[in-house]
Amino acid sequence: MRNAGFLSLFIICLSCQRPENPVPETPGGTGIGGVSMPRTWLALGDSYTIGQGVKDQERFPDQTQDRLAKSQKTIDTLRYIAMTGWTTVDLLNAIGRENPGQHTVVSLLIGVNDQYRRWDSALYRARFRDALQQALRLTGGKSSHVFVLSIPDYGVTAYAQHLDTASIRREIDGYNRINREIASAAGCPYLDITPLTREARWNRNLICGDSLHPSGIDYGRWADRLAPMMEALLQ
Repeated sequence: MRNAGFLSLFIICLSCQRPENPVPETPGGTGIGGVSMPRTWLALGDSYTIGQGVKDQERFPDQTQDRLAKSQKTIDTLRYIAMTGWTTVDLLNAIGRENPGQHTVVSLLIGVNDQYRRWDSALYRARFRDALQQALRLTGGKSSHVFVLSIPDYGVTAYAQHLDTASIRREIDGYNRINREIASAAGCPYLDITPLTREARWNRNLICGDSLHPSGIDYGRWADRLAPMMEALLQ
C-alpha cells in the first residue's frame, strides 16, 4: 500500500484565485482603434501550478510574470484554476464551475494525480485532450497562446523513497508522451521540465520543505525557460 502521508499532501488544498470576468481583449495587447488592452494569463493545473509548499511569489507562473515584466512584456493579470490533488477530472469540473472568459495566454500542467491513482493511460489521453480543448477555447482557438508543461517526476524526491520509483518514472514518461503528442498535434508550445525535476535526486535545494514538491528555486528554472517562449508571443 502506498504511503498514506503522500496522499494527505496531495489532498491539502490551497485556495485558488477565482477568476473575475476578464476584459475582452486582443491577444498581443492591442484592441480596437489601437487601444492597449490588458494581457491576462490563466494558469490551469494542480499542486505544481498553485505552488504547494512555496510562497505565492515563488510559483512558476508568478516568477514567469516577473521575468516578462523585466522584458517589457507585461502580463497585467494572472489568474489560477488549480489546486493540490486535482486530477484531469477535477480540473475539467472546475473549469465548468468557474466558466472563465477568454485570456491572452493559458498554461496547462495536469496529470500527476491521474498517474498516482494508476488510472489507465487511455483515460488520461481522453481527459487531457478535453482539458487542452478547454484551454484552446479560452484563448479563442489560438493554439500558439496555450502553453503545455510536462509532468514532474516526484519519484526522485525523498518522500517517494519507499515507493516503486522505477514504475513512477516509466508511467510519468508515458503520460508525458501522451500530453506532448496531443499538444503537438494541436500546435501548442510545449515545455519539458521533467528533466529539471529529476535533478532533485542529487540536489535537494530543488525540493521544498515538504520533501515532495518543487522549491521556488526549481520553479524559477521553469520560469527561465517559459518566459522566452511567451516573450515571442507578446510582441
